[in-house]
Amino acid sequence: ADLSYSVADTRTERESRETFFRMENFYNFVGPLLGLGAEPKDLTFLQISLRGIIVFLATLAMVRIGHKRSLARKTAFDAVLIVILASVLSRAINGSSAFFATIGGGVVIVLVHRLFAFIAYHSHWFGCLLKGRPEVIVENGNLILATMRRNHISKHDLEEDLRLDAELEDASEVKVARVERSGDISFIKKE
Repeated sequence: ADLSYSVADTRTERESRETFFRMENFYNFVGPLLGLGAEPKDLTFLQISLRGIIVFLATLAMVRIGHKRSLARKTAFDAVLIVILASVLSRAINGSSAFFATIGGGVVIVLVHRLFAFIAYHSHWFGCLLKGRPEVIVENGNLILATMRRNHISKHDLEEDLRLDAELEDASEVKVARVERSGDISFIKKE
């Protein structure tokens, strides 16, 4: 029985060493190509270009994980994902942080966004916390000035959106106008 244990143990050690050597060979091949471990100022045009291509492909994969909606920037929740992801992944390209760890961090950010979106879908309270809620700023042609002030929407802003989006001249023609969660103003015309 002792002999079989030592043979199995030797096999495990051998497999572990083989995995280590494969990883070391991979690193020895990829390291110089990507400038892994180099100072950012020492990266060559080719290394930065290869890093950019890899980050681009990794970001495409992350967007597929996070769904198309995250790129629509419908709410501050979605816009924050884009800003943070771009900031984090740019560090992988310019060499100011560890390449693969930074890409891994980007994946984690996308997964957290996806998790929060899932929870927000199933919990109205959490959805409102993350994304906000729409607010009425015009009702039956009457401006609700307190809500407009709270959302920093002037009468001129409202009139501009009326002309551009609703093709109306005056708020008196509006049944309801809302500041949506995205910050856009939606209009329902009076009949």
